[in-house]
Amino acid sequence: MPDRKSTKTVRKIVLSIVSILIILIIVLVVSGYQYYTSSLEPLEPERNTDVPVEIPIGSSRTDIARILEENNIIRSAFVFNYHLRFTGEEGFQAGYYLFSPSMSTEEIVSQLQEGGTPIMEESAGSITIPEGFTVEQVAIVIEQQTDYSVDEFFELIESDAFLEEKLEEYPDLLTGAMEVKEETLYTLEGYLFPATYEFLDDTTMEQLVTQMISRMDQVFQEHYTEIKEQETTVHDILTLASFVEREGITYEDRELIAGVFYNRLDVGMALQTDVSVTYALGEHQERITYDDLEVDSPYNLYQNTGLGPGPVNNPSEEAIQATLYPAETDYMYFLADLATREVYFSETYEQHLDYRDEYLR
Repeated sequence: MPDRKSTKTVRKIVLSIVSILIILIIVLVVSGYQYYTSSLEPLEPERNTDVPVEIPIGSSRTDIARILEENNIIRSAFVFNYHLRFTGEEGFQAGYYLFSPSMSTEEIVSQLQEGGTPIMEESAGSITIPEGFTVEQVAIVIEQQTDYSVDEFFELIESDAFLEEKLEEYPDLLTGAMEVKEETLYTLEGYLFPATYEFLDDTTMEQLVTQMISRMDQVFQEHYTEIKEQETTVHDILTLASFVEREGITYEDRELIAGVFYNRLDVGMALQTDVSVTYALGEHQERITYDDLEVDSPYNLYQNTGLGPGPVNNPSEEAIQATLYPAETDYMYFLADLATREVYFSETYEQHLDYRDEYLR
C-alpha cells in the first residue's frame, strides 16, 4: 500500500501537468484569437492608394479571398475566407473594384456585396438546368449547350480532388454528402441548383459546376442553424425534397406530400415513392409496374425503409422549402391523377383504395 508521502507527490505531479496543459490551452486560444483578429485588421492603415482588382464571374468565396491576398488588400486569405463562412456573409458580385490596403474587413465585404463596375465581357451564352433534373440529365444539358462533353462533366464531379476542394469551400452543405459518398450513385446528386447560368468563352467546367453548388449553398444559408437544431442534415432534407419535387406540382401539394413522408418515417413505414424506383431503374417512367417495384437497389423505397442513400434529382427551392416546412396533418397516403394533376390525400389505406378506384380507374 503506497505511503501518504508518495500519494502527495503523485498528486503534485498530476496537478502540475494539468496546470501546464491548462496554461498551454489558454496561450493557444489567446494566440489564435489574436492572430484571427489581427489578420482581419487593415493591411496598411496609412496607405490610401486604390488598387484595381477584378473579381471574375463565377468566383467563390475562396477565390475572392485568394485574389484579395494576391493583390495585397488583406493579410490572410485563409482567415478572411473563414470569417466569411463564420459570419454567413454572401451575395458577392463579380466586377472591377478599387480596393485599398487601408480598408477594414467590413468595408471590403460591403463593397463586394454592393458590386463594382460590371465586367463588360460579352456572355458566350447561358445554360438552363430545369428543376428536378438528375445529374445524368444535367450532363446532357451541358453537352448540348456548351463546348464541354458528358465525359468531361463526369470526370470532374467524380474527381476526389474536386470534391474535397468543394467540401472545404462549402462544409455546411457538402459534409453529409461526403460522409455517404460510397453509398450514393453520384456524390453531387441533389446539390446542383437548378437555374440559368451565364458563362463566358473562358469559363471552365469547374467554374460552371461550382456556380451550381454555390447557388444551392445560398439557398440553405438561412437554414443551416435550424437544420442542426432539428437534429437532421442537409443531405436528408435534399433527399426528401427530391421526392417531393417529382411527386407534387403546386406548393400546397408539396407541403402536404412532405407531411405524408414525415408521418411515414415517424412510424417506420416505407416511403413507397415511385420517384425512388424510377431512379433505381435508371429511367423516367410516368407509371411503374409491379415488376419494377422488385428492382434490387437501396434506392428502391418500396423495398427499403428510411430515406435511402441520397437525393434522386436536383430539387427546386420550392421543394426544399416545402420539405423544411411541411404541412402537419394525419395523412398517410396520397395519389395523383396524371390526367387532371389533382392529388388526393387520405388518412387510412381503405380511404386511399377508395380514391384509387374513384379517380384512377
